[in-house]
Parts: sequence; C-alpha cells; structure tokens
Amino acid sequence: MLEDPVLTAAREQAAELGISSVSRGEGAALRVVAAVSNAKAVVDVGTGTGVSGGWLLRGMRRDGVLTTIDLEPEHQRVARRVFAAAGNPPSRTRIISGRALDVLPRLADRAYDLVFVDHDPSEYAAVTAAAERLLRPGGTLVLAGALGGGRVSDPTIRDAETVLLREAVKTIRDSDAWVPAILPLGEGLLVAARAH
Repeated sequence: MLEDPVLTAAREQAAELGISSVSRGEGAALRVVAAVSNAKAVVDVGTGTGVSGGWLLRGMRRDGVLTTIDLEPEHQRVARRVFAAAGNPPSRTRIISGRALDVLPRLADRAYDLVFVDHDPSEYAAVTAAAERLLRPGGTLVLAGALGGGRVSDPTIRDAETVLLREAVKTIRDSDAWVPAILPLGEGLLVAARAH
C-alpha cells in the first residue's frame, strides 16, 4: 500500500524516537474501517508520531474529529506537526496528554464511531471495557498487536504481557457485546463491531 510522504516522514520519526507505528497495511485497513463506518468521532489510544491518526483522518468524514491520547508530550508535538503537514486544520484533532486509563473515563458515553488502540497490551482489557462504553451501537473497536507476533496463539508462552493480551482477545471473542475478526496484518489487527 502506498503511503504519502507526510506519513512516511512520521514513520521515520517514530523509528528515531524508538516507538513502533502501524504498518502501511494496517494503516490502509484503518482508513477503510473509518471510511466504511462514516466515522465522525474517533479515539486513537497511543498517538505516537501520528501515523495511525493520519491514516484514520484520511478515512474519516471531512467534518470528523480525531481525539488522540498519549502520555508523551514529545510524541504529541510531532503528531501535531504531522497532522498539520497533511492539511488537517487544528479543529480536526483533539490531542490529550495523559494516561489512557485516566483520560478515557472523561470521554462521553456512546459518542464515538471508532476506537483504535495501539497501546500497552497489559491495559487492553481495561481499554476495551472503556471502548464498550464510548462506542455507539455498531461502532468499531480496533486493537493493534492482537496476535502478539504469534505469541498469543501459542499456549506454551506464558509471560505476563502475552497472557494479558490473550485474555483481552478471548474476552472480546467470547462476549455478546462484540462481533470480532482478526486481520493478519502487522502483529494482528483485531476489528470488533459493537453489537446493537
């Protein structure tokens, strides 16, 4: 999947800062999910340098607003520049600095079309619970790294992060609140529609 120079530069900046970003394929999938859902209000947990946010903004409605959360102000400064360089006015993004589990409770119930999470896998269960509250019926949750690079499907791997990730994926899979699928992109992209 082709990526424009703004997102390529953001990806390079992420590498320089030692943080991972979504792959081009994952980014294209995010764009499609945002477009298919006609997303107007999106939450991006884990701003990074704005790669995922850039892809999401490309798929969202033109009047849509991306709310993005990250603990690192430096990452957010880079992301703000990336969003502006891509031609997005400041009114299209709401950049919030803080821990996801502190910020998410302050966001409005059933007000969002899409929640994308590329964050600490040990918090995926708690973030998923928050997303269930935030999403309107039919809204979409997307978790990056859902297969943990193949570790999740191997029951012999029992490190704490893998176990927590495995449990979060299982909870979504087994819940009547979600209609899930895992796309084999990157380290696994779990896409789950919130049941009506």
